[in-house]
Amino acid sequence: MTATLLTTRRVEKPWGRDHLWQGFADPAPGTKIGEVWFQTVDPGAADLLIKYLFTSEKLSVQVHPGDDEAHARGLPRGKDECWVVLAAEPGASIAIGTLAPMTPEELRTASEDGSIEHKLDWKPVKAGDFYYSPSGTIHAIGAGITVIETQQNSDTTYRLYDYGSNRELHLDDGVAVAQAVPYVAPSAPGRVAEDRIILVEGPKFVLERWPGGQRTVTLPEGRPGWFVPITGEGVVDGVAWRAGECLQLTGTAHISASAGSDLLLAYPGDTRI
Repeated sequence: MTATLLTTRRVEKPWGRDHLWQGFADPAPGTKIGEVWFQTVDPGAADLLIKYLFTSEKLSVQVHPGDDEAHARGLPRGKDECWVVLAAEPGASIAIGTLAPMTPEELRTASEDGSIEHKLDWKPVKAGDFYYSPSGTIHAIGAGITVIETQQNSDTTYRLYDYGSNRELHLDDGVAVAQAVPYVAPSAPGRVAEDRIILVEGPKFVLERWPGGQRTVTLPEGRPGWFVPITGEGVVDGVAWRAGECLQLTGTAHISASAGSDLLLAYPGDTRI
């Protein structure tokens, strides 16, 4: 089979919501869902992970290790990630990078006394915005935002600050891997190539955005892709899909998408199609 509909894992978070997004049933009363993960048959072996995030409060100030740092700790990979913003309440923002360069000592002190929150570059966001966050980037997603997150398949997060909560911080590891500098967006994001937009061109993964219609995709043997319909509905080689789902594609896949669909395809950075 060239297309497999992935199962979902709902993750409760204190900053989650009880009202999610179109295509997702709301959770039971009193339950806050912060993330929905799309899982492969062997979740730990996949190169990438696709998530939806639903926030009602600010997420912690955090940072992720790169591949080399992860390998030194016995982990399979680091964590580059990116966000396609689907919805944002008025005044919503995402922090990415610091306002000015900070030494490791300054970063630790600011994390300990809470001033780090005000030394981050909080950027206002709206539906349609896109950010790529390489490993080592200090960041925090604000309240009132719905995003699709494409990331390397790692759940390693080092919290630097959590607004006075009692959750564990990871200052030694976080300061060691953090690049406490102003954020610089990757060169030429959103490059248009024929009838698609290239949002990310590696090195860890590629992310493309497509309109609806008919399309054939050929992936190299052993290198799957993740097909994420933001809006619309259709069929991939006999497998029906709709917005809010995710399919893993292998080999040559024939995609039919309704007019007006908004679609993502992610695949490992060493793959080209």
